[in-house]
Amino acid sequence: MIVICGLLYPLSIAAVGKLTRGGGNGETVSLHGKVVGYANIGQKFTEDKYFWSRPSAVGYNAAGSGGSNKGPSNPDYLKDVQAHIDTFLAHNPGVRKEDIPAELVTYSGSGLDPDLSPAGAKVQVGRVARARGLSDKELNDLIDRYTDGPFLGIFGPAKVNVLKLNIALDGGH
Repeated sequence: MIVICGLLYPLSIAAVGKLTRGGGNGETVSLHGKVVGYANIGQKFTEDKYFWSRPSAVGYNAAGSGGSNKGPSNPDYLKDVQAHIDTFLAHNPGVRKEDIPAELVTYSGSGLDPDLSPAGAKVQVGRVARARGLSDKELNDLIDRYTDGPFLGIFGPAKVNVLKLNIALDGGH
């Protein structure tokens, strides 16, 4: 068991990791030749000219990933969610509270989710379009271009990597 669990298993996992993008070190994302982040770790965006990521209970700190561990009846958690809703509505005039996807106002389990659903990105189009002087159609087309479908076409939801989308906005792709 020591050989299997202490040697063979870790080596096999490391070997599989070497076959992934980034060689097991994470997929870096660059802008103009400079690494600006990792595609598999959420980033904080607060400017109106960018699409915002999902809130993080750990401040997007990859060294300490984790959720808030507060349930939907916890008063502190409800205050946090309401604060996220209020901030989102203040920066996205014309969006109704019921149109905000839950992912934009609630913490993820890891605190590091790099992706949003296409709906989570598209609800922000008006704000980003106004801030950048672009049309809604241009931004919706960009979101569609950066939307990854379910794994193997059937496993999991469609998703948009927020960092890659924002880099595309800055002319990186």
